[in-house]
Amino acid sequence: MSEQSSGRGVLNPMDSNSGFDRALDDDGARQALLAVRREVAKAVVGQDATVTGLLIALLSQGHVLLEGVPGVAKTLLVRALSSALSLDTKRVQFTPDLMPGDVTGSLVYDSHTSEFSFREGPVFTNLLLADEINRTPPKTQASLLEAMEERQVSVDGLSRPLPAPFLVAATQNPVEYEGTYSLPEAQLDRFLLKLTMPLPGRGEEIEVIRRHAAGFDPRDLAAAGVRAVAGAEDLERAREAVGRVAVEPEIIGYIVDLVRATRSAPSFQLGVSPRGATALLNTSRSWAWLSGRPFVTPDDVKALALPCLRHRVSLQPEAQMDGVRVDDVLGSILASVPVPR
Repeated sequence: MSEQSSGRGVLNPMDSNSGFDRALDDDGARQALLAVRREVAKAVVGQDATVTGLLIALLSQGHVLLEGVPGVAKTLLVRALSSALSLDTKRVQFTPDLMPGDVTGSLVYDSHTSEFSFREGPVFTNLLLADEINRTPPKTQASLLEAMEERQVSVDGLSRPLPAPFLVAATQNPVEYEGTYSLPEAQLDRFLLKLTMPLPGRGEEIEVIRRHAAGFDPRDLAAAGVRAVAGAEDLERAREAVGRVAVEPEIIGYIVDLVRATRSAPSFQLGVSPRGATALLNTSRSWAWLSGRPFVTPDDVKALALPCLRHRVSLQPEAQMDGVRVDDVLGSILASVPVPR
């Protein structure tokens, strides 16, 4: 990109007072969200990338699939994030006997009025932690589809809007598949990002144990010092600012070329759909804004390519038997597709 085109969309304080005020407002929202990462770190060690991914999902109005072995603080991370953002959160443990109404809510008969009234389910919240979502049958998994896509719940012919903001953070155990139900491609595609939560390094694990030895209680975030440093208003201002981030035609072409390359990769039997390309565009803009840039660069696209695309592709059976990893194939595509200059 040329120097002239890269600067498109930069606010000049001399242009107008309103432009200057907007720039200050944008920076205030950015600093508030960056402070959220520091607050979450008071409770969760070594998962800064995952926290950033959740913030990007909130800015892009998407949902997140969290994958990690038990004990890497998936639940604690979502609770700490909601506390730092002053948002409501609920947790649902998905089990084989869970029914759709247990998630969305259902009609309940009131004997006093002899009428049915709607009792809201846990989906009526800002941050919904769908714990071990692959342990419940497809019928119950599908109960989240409308909520995730339309941000509403329809019961008895009446649509009820969900609170704003609304994000589903669904967890999966990557190593245990007994008694699980794989998410269908249509539902996987509804998740904006798939974030992997690795085991901590030695130094990080020492810090975790040190905190517990000093009396850290994961059920008492206030005692850990986690406080609200941002809110729904900051998220709304940030989303408006993300919408003003410039995207050059060359960057759009680069995103399309990456997505199209997944459809012709020999190791993939299913490539990324246009919805995936749109998701990569939106998340790249959010990351550019969080990084303090008013325009998207190829590096922004590369940074979000793996979490944005890894769950939207499917390996050929032969590639699976050969031990090929999705991330390795996507890495090869990133290395082979020409980068705009």
